[in-house]
Amino acid sequence: MRGSHAEYDIDGRPGTPPSSSEQAAPRDRPAELLRRLIRFDTTNPPGNERECVEWIGALLSDAGCETTILAKDPSRPNLLARLNGRGESQPLLLYGHVDVATVEGQTWQLPPFEGKLVDGWVWGRGALDMKGGVAMLLSAFLRAKMEELTPAGDILLLILSDEEMGGRYGAQYLVQEHPDMLDGVRFAIGEVGGFTFHVGGRRFYPIQVAEKQICRVRAMLRGPGGYGALPVRGGTMAKLGRLLERLDDCRLPVHVMPAVEDMLETMAHALPGELGETLRRLLDPAHTDETLDRMGEAGRLFDALLHNTVNATIVRGGGPKPEVIPSEVTVEMDGRLLPGYAPEDLLAELHEVVGSEVELEVSKYWPGPPDSDTTLLDLLSMILRKLDPEAVPVTWMLPVATDGRTLAALGIQTYGFLPMNLPPDFDFARTIHGADERVPAEALNFGADAIYEVLRRFGPT
Repeated sequence: MRGSHAEYDIDGRPGTPPSSSEQAAPRDRPAELLRRLIRFDTTNPPGNERECVEWIGALLSDAGCETTILAKDPSRPNLLARLNGRGESQPLLLYGHVDVATVEGQTWQLPPFEGKLVDGWVWGRGALDMKGGVAMLLSAFLRAKMEELTPAGDILLLILSDEEMGGRYGAQYLVQEHPDMLDGVRFAIGEVGGFTFHVGGRRFYPIQVAEKQICRVRAMLRGPGGYGALPVRGGTMAKLGRLLERLDDCRLPVHVMPAVEDMLETMAHALPGELGETLRRLLDPAHTDETLDRMGEAGRLFDALLHNTVNATIVRGGGPKPEVIPSEVTVEMDGRLLPGYAPEDLLAELHEVVGSEVELEVSKYWPGPPDSDTTLLDLLSMILRKLDPEAVPVTWMLPVATDGRTLAALGIQTYGFLPMNLPPDFDFARTIHGADERVPAEALNFGADAIYEVLRRFGPT
């Protein structure tokens, strides 16, 4: 590191006096909002989001916003604020979570909960997932309030707890116990999408319109047990080895979802030559897997977007002592289903790979949004092109799950739209939840401006 900027937090402590740029209102400097948010250790579990949510609530109250606290557990509250509109459109929801993933077992260059600003980058857990996003949403909302914007419809800002562990105290609680608080909402802005990724010298901005579903599967292997001193052939350990090898060697069938097809076709059109042809080959199920193999690491993300996936994560049931051969072993597997597919589809595809000797059952299923409503896609794309004339917006399906799956039960379509103009050499996917999570301060300004444009332009649909 070549050096660092002066430390300053928006409460005015500690550090040197603020520069002229730092004297701007909090709405104008989302990086300072993020730095303060990072300093609340909201690692989940246990979460402990209360102080962080209360701090956001005080900031909103100071700006003249009315807020409501909704909590299943007082130490894990959720906050809802409203900016009144003209009543010409349905409400628009902005939402984000303030809990973060653990840093356990990671080695960081800088402390993960100090929110350091170094060479124009904000460092700390949550910089990308998703306190950076909350800072952008909060900045845009405060700007709208301070500038007395009267949007076409009400704007709701929802700050959530507990996303990283499934939302029991956050989105699930609100949907189950307070669905009336979101009456009339059809569209929402949340995670994950809008960050740049660079291919062939072009800047693509993925706008999330869909996400995969969580479907955890348990495999049960049975065989002869006995005394370890005597040879056993075809036992549970041998079956376990074959199961793990088959999972490692084989992919499940190819499925091209509309959001992924649109994404790849748009990218291929923007990338003439071999790069474009490679992306087009991904859309042909007869050549998809072969093309992914040739792409190597670069194809890893597309692999998840074109298949239902399963990864073995936990093995249980070994013998109680080294000399005892177990008669039963279970393998817990993390399955991810494409939109529109059901658990029985995954079990059928898995049986084709692992064979009939393995007993399979679904241990947990969290359904996701069944369909994508792309009504706002043109508006969001136009805003990105306005802020970055070289932007190539594309549709995006997230290979993991967010609170969007829970809000979908109320008929709410989430758009992952937290735009960040990131440098070409920055690996977004590997930095989220990893050591040295960080984000350029300028990227936060870019995103806050984009979200504010959404508030200003959103209207009847």
